[in-house]
Order: sequence, then C-alpha cells, then structure tokens
Amino acid sequence: MNSEVRLLFAIVGGLLVVASIAGVILRRTVKSESGQRVVENLVARVNAWWVMCIVFGAALYIGQTATLVMFCITSFLALREFITLSPTRRGDHRALFWAFFVITPLQYWTLAVHWYGLFVILIPVYAFLFIPIRTAWSGDTEHFLERTSKVQWGLMVAVYFASYAPALLMLKIPGFEGKNALLLFFLVFVVQISDVFQYTWGKICGRRKIAPLVSPNKTLEGFLGGGLSACAAGAGLWWITPFTPLQAAGMAAVIVWMGFFGGLVMSAVKRDRGVKDYGELIPGHGGIFDRIDSLCFAAPIFFHLTRWWFC
Repeated sequence: MNSEVRLLFAIVGGLLVVASIAGVILRRTVKSESGQRVVENLVARVNAWWVMCIVFGAALYIGQTATLVMFCITSFLALREFITLSPTRRGDHRALFWAFFVITPLQYWTLAVHWYGLFVILIPVYAFLFIPIRTAWSGDTEHFLERTSKVQWGLMVAVYFASYAPALLMLKIPGFEGKNALLLFFLVFVVQISDVFQYTWGKICGRRKIAPLVSPNKTLEGFLGGGLSACAAGAGLWWITPFTPLQAAGMAAVIVWMGFFGGLVMSAVKRDRGVKDYGELIPGHGGIFDRIDSLCFAAPIFFHLTRWWFC
C-alpha cells in the first residue's frame, strides 16, 4: 500500500467519521416513525461500511496475497449464499464440493501466479463442462438442467466475475508500475459510492420506478442523480489512475451502468427465489452477494477496457 492509497483510505475514514456523527445527531433529532426507520437504516449502513473498509484496507496493506485471499473468501461466501437460495439434491454434492473447494481457490491461484491464459477460461470453459458431467455421473436426472445451471451461474457471477476485481493487480500498465492497487480502489470506490448516491438521490427525489416488479426501490431520479454524482467522483480521482479526467469519467460511467444492471439482475434472482436479501452476514446490507452484485458485473468490463486501451 503506497502513500496515495493510505491518503485515500484516510479520506474515506474521515467521511465515515462525519457520517457516524451525522447518524448520532439524526437519531436524536428525527422524531417521526418513518424518519427513524431511514435513520436506523443509514446508521446500519455506515457501521457496515466501517467493517468493510477496515477489512479491505487491511488486505491491501498486507499485500497482494492477502487481497487475493480476501476476495477468494468473499467469493466463497457469496457462492454459498447463492446456492442456498434453492434446495440441492444428493446428486449435486460432489459437484458442489468441486465448485467450492477446488474451482474457487484455483481461480484465484491463477491470479497469484499471473497465469492469465488459464484465468480467463478456467470457469467459462473447463468448469462449465465439468459441473454437468460430474452431476450426470451421480445418476440423478430430476431437475438436472435447473440444478446444474444454478451451480454454473453461481460460479460465473460469484467467482469468475468477482475475480476480475483483484485481477487488476496483475495488469502491466506502462508508467503505472506498482500502483495497481489504486485501480482496484477506483473500481470499488466508484461501485460503492454509486450505490450510496443512488440510494440518497432516490430517497430525496425519487418518483418514477425503473423496474417496479424487479427492484421497487430503484428510481429514474436516483439512477440519474446517483450515476452523475458517481461519475463526477470518478473524474475527481483521475490522478490515481492512468486515465485523463475525461477518461476517468467515462470509465466511471461504465462502472455505474454495469453496476446498475448487476443489481437489477441479482434482484430478479431474489424475486424469483422469494427472498429480500441473499443473507444476513452484514447488518444493514444483507449478505455478501447483496454488496458485491454491482461489483461482479462492473469488474470484468472495467478490467478489459483498461487492458485493451492502456496496457
């Protein structure tokens, strides 16, 4: 972790201190029942942010290996949340063992050894073929397509897509050597600040629902206001990236756009399964998957755009 990353985390820490103080003040001043519910939700989110920032910052401080381990554990927990949404059968157990304890760590191992060729095809090709083969071998054909598709989809989103975030650490960008942690910070910051801004703008002036049957809380005003605010924040961080201010704003726009669709798609999965959240691990935020759904969709696009244009 270089001095720039430490400075950025100090700024984020300062913002969280301000948010925590604001939460204490609002708890004492807001009297209405609906207002109290919003305040309690805000306080829970801020508290969760403290924990997530400390864990993320500690991983970056220790080094690349710790960061990969942190993301691997995150993918493991997110995959577990996804799989538990639907009942499994005995015939799935061997395939699930491979998914959790072989394929997931192997995906992050390819990053540790900088094996890009295997990294990009391990899950979309080899795991995609292996999972149905291993499940069919069990002899249980009831709801076979649904069961294997669930495992394949979980691996793709929770592991493969998510692993593109720490994969930024292996990029070799001319003139940007030793600063890849800043790219990872940029991605995570824009994804998360976009969610915060969209939530805030939606509460302030949200009127028109974008997809009321899928995600009732997403509004057009929240998306536009939050997205533009996040793009401005991304443009303001151009100095920690290999991008110009305009390029940083464009990259932030892509992250916001894909993050929004990630949240929408994963909300559709929750509605299909009849649940509100993927889990309860993070108070105020639901489960791990509820926090990384936007990141999972934004990370691959951000990685490849950066690799194509700046490496």
